[in-house]
Amino acid sequence: MRPEGTTRPRPEKRFEVEAGSSYRLPVTTTGVRTWQDADWRSAALAWALEQLDRAGLVSDGEPEQPHVRSWSTAFRLPLRGGDSVWLKSVGSGSAQEPVLAGALGRWVPEHVLVPLAVEPARRLLLMPDGGRTLREAGSGDLAAWEAMLVDHARLQVAVAPHADELVGLGVPDHRPERLPGLVADLLADDDALEVGRPDAIAPEVRERVVVDLGAYARACRELADGSVPASVQHDDLHDANVFVADGRHRFFDWGDASVSHPFLVLLVTLRFAARVLDLPDGDPALVRLRDAYLDQWLDFGTVAELRQLCDLALRVGPLQRALTWRRILRGVHPEERVEWAGSVPGWTAEHLAPSPLHAGA
Repeated sequence: MRPEGTTRPRPEKRFEVEAGSSYRLPVTTTGVRTWQDADWRSAALAWALEQLDRAGLVSDGEPEQPHVRSWSTAFRLPLRGGDSVWLKSVGSGSAQEPVLAGALGRWVPEHVLVPLAVEPARRLLLMPDGGRTLREAGSGDLAAWEAMLVDHARLQVAVAPHADELVGLGVPDHRPERLPGLVADLLADDDALEVGRPDAIAPEVRERVVVDLGAYARACRELADGSVPASVQHDDLHDANVFVADGRHRFFDWGDASVSHPFLVLLVTLRFAARVLDLPDGDPALVRLRDAYLDQWLDFGTVAELRQLCDLALRVGPLQRALTWRRILRGVHPEERVEWAGSVPGWTAEHLAPSPLHAGA
């Protein structure tokens, strides 16, 4: 750290940027060509250099761009002394990530990777290097997943009082009372469901989901009327989206996140855990993970009440996940959506599948 009262050193600009560039992220869609555009890169890296300057950090070497996806990109910027920082940008489907990451860094800094700087208008985040992810450190045993879920539940409990504020900041509002209307709109969206294309939802499957909308709305109402408050819902929580060191978990990658019933987060996590640990649906180990997570919510209900709400959340979850994928893909250049075209119809169809906590699912 720089001693107080000393002059802040200016970063050494070891890579080319175009001073005064007025380039801004497209307001509609992005894609690989966005992130590889020379003007965009120049403007984004210039912003990063400015933030390093303000933080008293000195760049040292050429930036790398190891992550290029249609909806996001990330640069690694080496620093003098051997450390590094990361510059991330997201597409319009994940526009909430910079402001959400900044808010979580203020409210629960012990649980998240706290950004060095964010620029919501241009969807940019500058972040310290977080070390090893849980996947890199080793996620092949049940205890690692259990500890991660316990810490994530504690994060959600702490953030719950800020739910309305998060919605006001622009985080997507997927609270249970809103989901039936959002899902009805999704089921009427031929484009999102790939109608007439190879990855289309089967007409009979679509009809079965439509017929079930009444039961879906009742499940959402029960969740909304339950004792557990809305909170941040990561929606892609797995072993590669959390850093771990000395028993401490720091969560990141909030591009899929929304404000919703917190228990919906278990849908993706339990599926990933089952895949990594080679567990069948309904395995007692998955139930153990659920219970470790729910134990952090005992101030909000009995064990029986929390388990009932969890069952409802896992029932509601797949269609909510389909909504997330629709939002992400709407922010991607149309020609680059093809690889992921089956995601929205696929998650929509998953509404008819049993819960991962039920044997034979």
